[in-house]
Amino acid sequence: MFVRTTADTASRPSTLGALGMESGSNPIVSLSEFNYKKGTEIFGEKEPAEYVYQVKLGAVRTYKLLSDGRRQIGAFHLAGDIFGLENGSEHRFTAEAIIDTTVRLIKRRSLELVAESDAVVSRNLLSMTTNNLQHAENHMLLLGRKTSLERVAAFLIEMDHRITAAGVMPLPMSRRDIADYLGLTLETVSRALSRLHELGIIGFVSTNQRQIVLLDRGQLASLDLQH
Repeated sequence: MFVRTTADTASRPSTLGALGMESGSNPIVSLSEFNYKKGTEIFGEKEPAEYVYQVKLGAVRTYKLLSDGRRQIGAFHLAGDIFGLENGSEHRFTAEAIIDTTVRLIKRRSLELVAESDAVVSRNLLSMTTNNLQHAENHMLLLGRKTSLERVAAFLIEMDHRITAAGVMPLPMSRRDIADYLGLTLETVSRALSRLHELGIIGFVSTNQRQIVLLDRGQLASLDLQH
């Protein structure tokens, strides 16, 4: 999986172009494009990892279903993000479209062939793999060591770096998605957001509580002790 996190986004390879994969840029590469309706599975856990994916429009969640039926979301992939890049031969997570989403696909073997002869592409692939590991480590720390309010603050800081436009953070994911990403209940996430609103740290655009305005980034960052 791959997700752009809060640091070094300017230098991190996060597009197919950064891998020499733009359409027509490499004769080895064949790009396909598919549209997925909200809630549609893109690939399933343990399916063969034959393709690498990039979100062109929309948003994707990758998750595992736990033995007790609970869902643990590992990452959210937004427009421009690459995901589905695995170390092994199978996908470790299931990927679903959060909203109506357009995804670009390239064959994994095509990418590997290009990397064998292009040092820049090889280096960028290594960077992506390293960033995947860093995100997984940060997520593990968030789930294991932070309070519920700190988790929600960390999530909002991550989203602020990734999708805030014109002062507004339009979240494509639901509060249930956020809860399953942070290892919290839906009610706990709602209480935390309400508390941040009461403190004057965030605001909501009209009645649409998926559009959030960050009113005090400094106070929000102080709640995320690992930021």
